Amino acid sequence: MAGVSGIKEHMEVIGADGVHIGTVDRVDGDRIKLTKADSGQGSHKGHHHFIEGSLVAEIEGSKVRLSANGDVAVTMEEEK
Repeated sequence: MAGVSGIKEHMEVIGADGVHIGTVDRVDGDRIKLTKADSGQGSHKGHHHFIEGSLVAEIEGSKVRLSANGDVAVTMEEEK
């Protein structure tokens, strides 16, 4: 696992399956905070979401690849 070191603003977050999950707003402790633009629809719209740093598999250039597929990682996000 790569963790959150080396992750910077505006990097794209993708699942292990290559699906776009979001864009990094900032790193908050051991979590990645996604931009509000990637917050989804309905009750999720306008909320920041977080992805646990433990899901980061590797950093590939300007992309953060997770160890989980996109649909699994989204269910692990937390609203604040």
